[in-house]
Amino acid sequence: MKYYSLNNYLRDTFGEKVYKLSLNAGFTCPNRDGTIDTRGCIFCSKGGSGEFAENPDLSITEQIEKAKEKVSGKIKNGKYIAYFQPFTNTYAPVEILREKFYEAINHKDIVALSIATRPDCLGNDVLSLLDKLNKIKPVFVELGLQTIHEKSAEYIRRGYRLDAYDRAVTELKKIGVNTVVHIILGLPGETKKDMLETVKYVCQSGIDGIKLQLLHVLKNTDLEADYKAGKFKTLEFDEYIDIIKDCVDIIPKNIVIHRLTGDGAKKNLIAPLWSADKKKVINAINKALGG
Repeated sequence: MKYYSLNNYLRDTFGEKVYKLSLNAGFTCPNRDGTIDTRGCIFCSKGGSGEFAENPDLSITEQIEKAKEKVSGKIKNGKYIAYFQPFTNTYAPVEILREKFYEAINHKDIVALSIATRPDCLGNDVLSLLDKLNKIKPVFVELGLQTIHEKSAEYIRRGYRLDAYDRAVTELKKIGVNTVVHIILGLPGETKKDMLETVKYVCQSGIDGIKLQLLHVLKNTDLEADYKAGKFKTLEFDEYIDIIKDCVDIIPKNIVIHRLTGDGAKKNLIAPLWSADKKKVINAINKALGG
């Protein structure tokens, strides 16, 4: 086995294939509501990276049922993970978080929760809630780090320093929550060496899983304006495959690789256009990895 994929991990853990259902709790982000900024991260879409999530006007239970319908052709009477995806899903009063998360975790078909958030949005009250939830069913917390390099972090308007990430991982591991980190490959100005340094750092920080995401330029983002102004170039196909291969080589086999690429909504994609053919990208990655 070249790497430990999420699919294999879920089969090992739950005994069968498990599907993630993307839910929208209707939260915002401190990078959008004026606490840190109002513009969001430079690459983030208006949907907060949740273009495939359900309608936030529906209850969590209704969203779960609608999301199940979408994959009903692939799976029946299966197991699912409730994935709170768009924006920052621990950025709300803990009473609201408790209501949303308990509704999901108590659903008979849900075997785990996955909660996407920022490392600087994990107060003690939130950690206490996650601890209680994790005793009911497994909880995954997905931290959007993107890079360890402060210059890049400032450019993308991340809004927190690296020590916030370090503290978040330490606190999550204290309560035994499965911790997954998002990394973006191809950020403007970063070399391959920079990207590999980020991967090495997070792998040594005590995480359980990693998501490797190709930088996409999406319509109506500030990143689009910089791209069209010629301030940077996106990664080429072969370049990305080569970087992924080197990343996988340094990721310990006990760390689950949740993603090796990524795909946004094709209607919003500006660059790189080759990334729209996800099947071709995945096949090339698997071939490069000897799979």
